[in-house]
Amino acid sequence: MKTLKRVTLVLITLIMISCNNEDKTLTVEVFETSEAGNKLSKITEFKNAEEKVTIKLKPEEKLQTITGFGGAFTEASAYLLNKLSKENRKKIIDAYFSKDGAHYSLTRSHMNSCDFSVSNYSYTPVEGDKNLEHFSIEEDKDDLIPFIKEAMAASTDGFKIFGSPWTAAPWMKDNNNWVGGKLLPEYYDTWALFFSKYADAYKEEGIDIWGFTVENEPLGNGNNWESMHYSPDEMTNFVQNYLGPKLEADGKGDLKILGYDQNREHLKEWIDSQYKNEETSKYFDGTAIHWYASTFEVFPEELQYAHNKAPEKFLIQSEACVDAETPVWEDDAWYWKKEATDWGFTWAPEKDKHLHPKYAPVNRYARDIIGCLNNWVDGWVDWNMVLDTKGGPNWFKNWCIAPVIVNPDTDEVYFTPLYHTMVHFSKYIRPEAKVIALEKTDDKLMATAAINPDGSTVVVLFNEFKTPKTINLSLNKKNVEFTIDAQAIQTIVIPKNEKV
Repeated sequence: MKTLKRVTLVLITLIMISCNNEDKTLTVEVFETSEAGNKLSKITEFKNAEEKVTIKLKPEEKLQTITGFGGAFTEASAYLLNKLSKENRKKIIDAYFSKDGAHYSLTRSHMNSCDFSVSNYSYTPVEGDKNLEHFSIEEDKDDLIPFIKEAMAASTDGFKIFGSPWTAAPWMKDNNNWVGGKLLPEYYDTWALFFSKYADAYKEEGIDIWGFTVENEPLGNGNNWESMHYSPDEMTNFVQNYLGPKLEADGKGDLKILGYDQNREHLKEWIDSQYKNEETSKYFDGTAIHWYASTFEVFPEELQYAHNKAPEKFLIQSEACVDAETPVWEDDAWYWKKEATDWGFTWAPEKDKHLHPKYAPVNRYARDIIGCLNNWVDGWVDWNMVLDTKGGPNWFKNWCIAPVIVNPDTDEVYFTPLYHTMVHFSKYIRPEAKVIALEKTDDKLMATAAINPDGSTVVVLFNEFKTPKTINLSLNKKNVEFTIDAQAIQTIVIPKNEKV
C-alpha cells in the first residue's frame, strides 16, 4: 500500500514539474513594413527598445465577421494594364490576387463610366429605351472584363465583387446631364431593371456579381464628374419599392444591396432612413462608406451608431485613395512624410478645414484600416489598383494615387508603400475571420486582431512615431516579446496550434 502511495506521489510530482516547465512562449511570425526600408520583411531578430507596451489578446470577446479587403476594377487601371507587357501585366495581377501577393478578397467596379474612365459611356445609350432592350456591356469587354477574368484566374480562393453606378444615362435624369441631377420618377422601374441586367450580362461573361451599392456619392461631388443625387429617403424609397423587389422577382434576392456610399460624417441620417423600420430595412444588406471627410478622423461615433442600429448588417468601407495628388515615382520616403494634401486642404469649408491637414499616405491608410476594424467595419476596399505617373487616366483630370503606379511608355512598374500597407491586412486577415478584442498599455500604438477560419490569429500594429517600441504580446497565458520599429506596420501571425 505504501509503495502505491509513493508511486502515486512521484507521478503527481512529475506532472507538476512538467506543467511548470511547459513552454510559455508564444510562437509567432512577424512581418514588417517600415520607413527604414522593410517591405513585408519577415523579422526574426529584434533590438530592445526603451518604450514598453503590453498587449493582451482577448479571443473570448469576438466582434464582427470580416467580409474582405481589396480594391476597385476601374477602366483606368484596365486601360493601363492593356498597355503593359504581358510579363508586367501578370506581375501586377498576381501581386494583387495570388495567395503569395495581397490575396484580395473584396472588390468593386463601376457600372457605366466614372471619373476614372477614359470617356463618358452608358450601357443604355438609346434614349427612351424604358425596357432596356439595347442594354449592352460591350464597352467593358476590351478592358474591365479581361482584367477581372485574369484576376479570377490568379486567385486561389476567389473574391467578391460589387458594382456601383456613378450615374444613370443622362436621358433618365431631370437635368439630362452626366453630372448632377436626379433620376426621373418615371425611370425608377427602368433603373432597377438596369441592376438586374448588369448582373445577367456579367454572369454571361463568367463573372458572378456579389452585390451593389445603390449610388456612388449620392450627395454629389461638387458637379465635377459623373454623379446622380439622392436624399436618404429617396434612396430608401428606391430600394424598398423598386430595386429590392425587382431583384427578388428576377430570382436575384441573394445579391447584396449596400446603401449610402459616401463620407462618414453624414452616416447617421442615412442609417436612420434605411433602418427606420422593418419595411425600410428589408432589402438593405448593409451600408457603404468613404473616408474623404478627413485625412485623420475615423468618425468612430458614426461607425458605432451604424453598427448599433443594425448589428447584423454589413458596414463596408467601399472607397479610399490619396486624392488631389499626382503620384511620386520611386520615392518610398515620400509616402511616410506628412506632405500630401487632399481635396479638403484647399476646398473644404472653413469649419471643416481642421479635418484636412497634411498627412503621410501610409499613416492615413494604416490608421484608417485599423480604426475601421476597431469600430465594426467588416470590409475595406481601396480605389484604383493601378494608375499612371500623372495619376490617371481620368477624363476629368481628377488625379489621384494608387498603390501601384506604372509608366506605360517605358513599361515600368512601381509598387508604392501603400501596396505593402494593404497586404498587411488583405493577405493575413481572411474572409470570415472574427475580429477580437484586445487590451494595450499604450494608446498611441494602434492595434487590431482577428482569428481566421483556419484557427490562426493575426495582430496588426502601427507605430507612426519616430521611436521603436518593445511589445509584450500575450494570448492564453503565453507571451512573446519583440520590437516594432519607428514608423512601421507589423503583422504578427500566431499559428493555429497555439490554441485559442
